[in-house]
Amino acid sequence: MQISDVIADMLTRIRNANDAKHETVDVPASNMKKAIADILLTEGFIKSYSIVETGKQNTIRIVLKYTQGKQKVIHGLRRVSKPGLRIYSNCADMPRVMNGLGIAIVSTSKGIMTDKKARQENVGGEVLAFVW
Repeated sequence: MQISDVIADMLTRIRNANDAKHETVDVPASNMKKAIADILLTEGFIKSYSIVETGKQNTIRIVLKYTQGKQKVIHGLRRVSKPGLRIYSNCADMPRVMNGLGIAIVSTSKGIMTDKKARQENVGGEVLAFVW
C-alpha cells in the first residue's frame, strides 16, 4: 500500500504507541524521518532512536520517553502542512507552540530544524508539525 503522507504516518505511529504506553515504535526509514527523530531526541521528547537494517527499506526504532509513573512526555503531535495544503512561514511569523513550551518542526533551505533555530538562522520554510 502506498502512503501519500509519510510524515503524518510517522507522527500517528508515535502518537498511538505513546497512548498505548509502548516502549518502542518502528517507522519505515527516510532521511526526513531521521531528521525529525533527531529533533525529537535533542528536544528531549524521546529517549533514543536507532536504524534497524531490514532488507529493502530500513526501519527507525524509536524508544519513547515517560516520566515517573508512566506519564507521557509527548502530550501532543499535530501535522500542520499536509500534501493537499502546504503551510509556509517566514522567520518573523514563525508559529510558537503552547507559548514556547512546545516546538514546531520546520523544513527550511538549511535543513529540518525547530522554530527556535529557524528564528536564529533567520530562515523560513514549510511548517511540518507541532510537538508539545
